[in-house]
Amino acid sequence: MPTFNRLEFLPAAVESLFAQTLAHWELIVADDGSGPDTRAYLETLQALPQVKVIWLRHSGKPSVVRNAALRAARGEYVAFLDSDDLWLPQKLQRQITSLEHHPHRKWSYTAFAVVDAAGNPRLALAGHGRQAESGWLLEKLLTGAALIALPSVVVARELLMRVGAFDEELVMCEDDDLWLRLAAHSEIDGIEEPLTLVRRHAQHSGDDATAWRDRRRVFGKALRTSTDRQLRTVLRRLRAEMAAGLARSQAEGARRLAALGTLAASTPYSWRYRLWWAGAARTLLRAFAPAPLHAHVVRRRRARRAPGA
Repeated sequence: MPTFNRLEFLPAAVESLFAQTLAHWELIVADDGSGPDTRAYLETLQALPQVKVIWLRHSGKPSVVRNAALRAARGEYVAFLDSDDLWLPQKLQRQITSLEHHPHRKWSYTAFAVVDAAGNPRLALAGHGRQAESGWLLEKLLTGAALIALPSVVVARELLMRVGAFDEELVMCEDDDLWLRLAAHSEIDGIEEPLTLVRRHAQHSGDDATAWRDRRRVFGKALRTSTDRQLRTVLRRLRAEMAAGLARSQAEGARRLAALGTLAASTPYSWRYRLWWAGAARTLLRAFAPAPLHAHVVRRRRARRAPGA
């Protein structure tokens, strides 16, 4: 469990672990330099025999914090629980039992529900109620047909050590990167019950440009290691789409030179894709067109999309 100043949600997350019907577990909390209130709460946990707290200097990179906890893990399986999310009591027991009945599957996930800061369901958000499928999942992860919530995952530590831990170059999307590597090496075991509650609230961090940049890195890494022709075709298209999205986001942030640099660097591997050209056009319009002209184009585009237009 990584945490940084989430005292509003942290105790409930910890309590959901202590409520598990599976008795044999250890909790490793990696604290990313939290303030005194969160630190005081974690010190009360540190006295418990099943809990270990790792104190870190603040990095702001969840991948670094997660890896610090992973290095201290001793169990046969590793589960992930962010400090604002929740597990239902049967979660770990159901996953471990199912993995033991399917020894060729080395990792597991559950369906999940999305809740707000108060724990109330948010039914409209993507992923809520989606089935958790079993089997080889790599292609479905790439196409978006399957979605894995990080706090729903349990993985055999042996497999995790074989594929490598979280990529510490990533500020965001480090879980997506790990899922692709796990999915290339093992079938997954899906638990269809929504035993994981993913909380959405105003304290989430991250920005649009970082997300585009890091997802481009994720797909580029997968492309370098994949030997499957069909998957490589999908990965090339996704890499091009991420480059176009990054350039557009940089232009919207008034970073014109960065946007042009992204377009130039991605042209050799992206020029074949129509979506990249469309993204490049929007980037150039946003970066260099006079503001009144840009606003006029946006209004016309919205008018064409309006019902009855």
